Amino acid sequence: MRRTVGIVFVLLLAAFAGTVLISQQAPQQQGQQPPTATSPLAQQGGPPITQRVSEVDLVLAVVNRRQKFVTDLERGDFKVMEDNQPQEIKFFSQQTDLPLRVGLLLDTSNSIRSRLQFEKDAADDFLYDVLRPEKDLAFLMTFDSDPAVVQDFTSDLDALRNAVDRQHAGGGTALYDAMIKASDKLARAPMAKGVKTDVRRVLVVISDGDDNESNSMKSDAIDAAQRAGVVVYTISTSTDWIVPEESKDIRKQMDRKFAYTDGDKVLQAFTEGTGGRPFYPYHVEDVAQSFMSIVTELRSQYLLGYSPSNAIADGRFRKIRIEIPGHKELDVRTRKGYFAIPVSSGGQTPTSPSDH
Repeated sequence: MRRTVGIVFVLLLAAFAGTVLISQQAPQQQGQQPPTATSPLAQQGGPPITQRVSEVDLVLAVVNRRQKFVTDLERGDFKVMEDNQPQEIKFFSQQTDLPLRVGLLLDTSNSIRSRLQFEKDAADDFLYDVLRPEKDLAFLMTFDSDPAVVQDFTSDLDALRNAVDRQHAGGGTALYDAMIKASDKLARAPMAKGVKTDVRRVLVVISDGDDNESNSMKSDAIDAAQRAGVVVYTISTSTDWIVPEESKDIRKQMDRKFAYTDGDKVLQAFTEGTGGRPFYPYHVEDVAQSFMSIVTELRSQYLLGYSPSNAIADGRFRKIRIEIPGHKELDVRTRKGYFAIPVSSGGQTPTSPSDH
């Protein structure tokens, strides 16, 4: 009798095991994936834990065909598209007055030796024009073969000026590594004090765009800036302006390049990916004007916020397009998108890649 019961128990156990095996294999036979550790089935009925993107903030500038800033637009003039889906604008303000967190990234490699002194003078003027005491902070990072922070975040203009003036040229160029390090530093910048702690993260890169010693690639540098929510402005130090032979007699009157070097294209890629702007000064005196143009743009912008219809923070890159219906002559400068990073990633908020 006991033997018979034992045999029956073994047969029932085998049948049950076969049923479980078939139920687990069936989804795979139908081209589906088996339950994962984060699926509801794997959690014994518990729902998966997700984090949500609450708000995306964008700083943007608008220019007309003459490249003049347009500063009198209203909320209703703008249309926001995320991954080709329209979004409802929740917040809008003109000429945003958020505190600045500025990184000044100065190329001190041997290739810019002849222009270094004037660039240092122009950088001093820029810092004095853009930084507001008790509100804005800036740091100075230099790079040749290696990037180095020579002055940490401060509002002390004299400390920044002295740090700039101490620099000398020499060595190779590790631009991409420096971009990544500067973007990471801006991502961890001190927040503003008070109820609203948002800041705008700006990186000004002064370089010829060449790189011969980085361990990273150009795409890595752009990704780092996008993830940190950094707007990049570049000032080219290249003097290699390529013009037709018959145009050399009007070279001094040129206000644009006829052709761009590979380094120029690198600098342009940095700005296009982050909503900034490249500058290509030909005469050394034009460097100061490039800095002043950045100051003007920073004071001629809009702040726009929306809650994305796709609210799940899945870590993916979301493409953003800002339109001004009925005004095709206007051009909007802003970042191309943001990474929907969960709160737990590096301690930042889901919307940190879209911060200012």
